[in-house]
Amino acid sequence: MPEAPASPLPDGACDTHTHVFGPFDRFPVPAPSSYAPPIAPPPVHQEMLDRAGLSRAVLIQPAPYGTDNSALLEALGQRPETTRGVGVLSAEADDADFERLATANIKGLRFNEMRDPRGGGRYKGSIGLDQYLLLAPRMKEHGFVPHVWAKCATLAELLPSAIREAGQPFVIDHLAGIDIEKGTADPDFRTLVDLLKDGLIWIKLSLCRNSTDTPGYESQRPFHEALTEANPDRLMWGSDWPFVRMYDKSPDVGHLLDVFAEWTPDAALRRRILVDNPASLYGFGATA
Repeated sequence: MPEAPASPLPDGACDTHTHVFGPFDRFPVPAPSSYAPPIAPPPVHQEMLDRAGLSRAVLIQPAPYGTDNSALLEALGQRPETTRGVGVLSAEADDADFERLATANIKGLRFNEMRDPRGGGRYKGSIGLDQYLLLAPRMKEHGFVPHVWAKCATLAELLPSAIREAGQPFVIDHLAGIDIEKGTADPDFRTLVDLLKDGLIWIKLSLCRNSTDTPGYESQRPFHEALTEANPDRLMWGSDWPFVRMYDKSPDVGHLLDVFAEWTPDAALRRRILVDNPASLYGFGATA
């Protein structure tokens, strides 16, 4: 559980990248899984938000559940005013599958191009971008925005053609999978910056998957600043709670919010990223 951030958050502040697991007696994780799932049922998720001062959240379907979105839908149904979801479907999904998700505050589908560090390809349960174009027509019909987690080089290679063919903006997880050693002049990163400038992608400002230089994450600050300069109207903040596979190296959500505040000193800009942008994309109601 996090400590409260040093400065209170604006009303309507949203964590756009969180997960729930369980309760496991009703929603067991299928075997095999690429990692041991944490204990993170909806009440624990809500406690995290309350302690951090976050009003809203977007729940991302975790890979171990594959295309079984039942636990995600259960969690969304408990807090329909303050939560939205991003599910997972394969190209074999039928219209009923889409309708079920659309009526439950699902706003997008996730695609994962990251490889399990233990080998064997993508994380078990993941759906790759190879299935996106097969799903794109029905995604557009239901207003589902594609979300993708991949390395920066993979994104730079695949996104321009995918956007051109399907005509949809993408939401990019985890600070666009940056390669810190290549710096902000990396041509792959510049490709994503250009897409961001043109409003063709959204990027989540999430830190914990790109480096371990805690607690300050200073190696990522130049990337944060390059993105906020490029197009702050297409940025959102996300924690990645409950930090699967990080175990005792898991960061504190309140501290991550403090880092975000330090790197984003303008209060109006912080509100845009924390409140206004996710409200626009995910359909949350207005705040005072």
